[in-house]
Amino acid sequence: MTFLHPVAEPSLSPHLSGTGSMQRANLSAVAEFILIGFSHLPHLRLAFFLLFLLMYLFTLLGNLLIMATIRSERSLHTPMYLFLCALSISEILYTFAIIPRMLADLLSTRRSIAWAACASQMFFSFTFGFTHSFLLTVMGYDRYVAICHPLRYSVLMSPGVCACLVAWSWAGGSVMGLVVTAAIFHLTFCGPNEVHHFACHVPPLLKLACGDNVSTVALGVGLVCITALLGCCLLILLSYASIVATVLRIPSAEGRHKAFSTCVSHLTVVVVHYGFASVIYLKPKGPQSLEGDTLMGITYTVVTPFLSPIIFSLRNKELKNAMKKTFLSKIYPEKI
Repeated sequence: MTFLHPVAEPSLSPHLSGTGSMQRANLSAVAEFILIGFSHLPHLRLAFFLLFLLMYLFTLLGNLLIMATIRSERSLHTPMYLFLCALSISEILYTFAIIPRMLADLLSTRRSIAWAACASQMFFSFTFGFTHSFLLTVMGYDRYVAICHPLRYSVLMSPGVCACLVAWSWAGGSVMGLVVTAAIFHLTFCGPNEVHHFACHVPPLLKLACGDNVSTVALGVGLVCITALLGCCLLILLSYASIVATVLRIPSAEGRHKAFSTCVSHLTVVVVHYGFASVIYLKPKGPQSLEGDTLMGITYTVVTPFLSPIIFSLRNKELKNAMKKTFLSKIYPEKI
């Protein structure tokens, strides 16, 4: 099967005809890519498959459990848990866009992916990934309003406002996914077609692109992504700066502890999310192994989604008690 198809080439002037055949050979577009993934670690592929499969199933189960608990427990029908439910949906969709394909490739000797499928994977992974970041920002704003403006909370976080915030988060994620994917896949990929990653990720694809505008596109995509992530991070930091200032003015230690306890799970997930993202996207550029890049990608693709439902389930006392009440009562009704 051929991986390349010709691209229309401008006519060459007679004095360049000597190099025409070389340019004609180079000016071709990749029709499909080969995801190298973990092929350089053949002795670990089965172990990776089992480990990532278990983590993926746990991620799905944990998020579905959170969603089912919020739906069945009326006391959790509040803005904070509406946003948590939306966050769980974005996490399920994000992992679904990447991990099943990665698991299949770990057991396969043929790891090719069509150009259109690669573009689709990039679009959905960026859409759901940025939606996740925007929802974390919205949750920070929700905690800010709840603690700093409690008397106006029902007005500022009305059902209509909450629905708009969730809708805008999804719309913003979709725009980011569309912008990044359109920018990358408007480039020409001249070959080779080996992507040194387990997914259609921006940096390894940029290394395969050719043309005078590659560096401009790389700079533009990088600035857009970093600006969006840093913007979300800054808004969260401002929210928590106001929260800390308000909580410190509460006279009783019990009141301060109660106020902070409603933020612990969200703040922990934010630290994990942006901690791994900063390691990936803000690390100094320099020579490094392809194995290192691939393994680093696992942190935000598998590890972060795996940790998120654990943190929310264990660090959020209200959600944890609701889970016990909802599900353990069906298994051990005499103990509840």
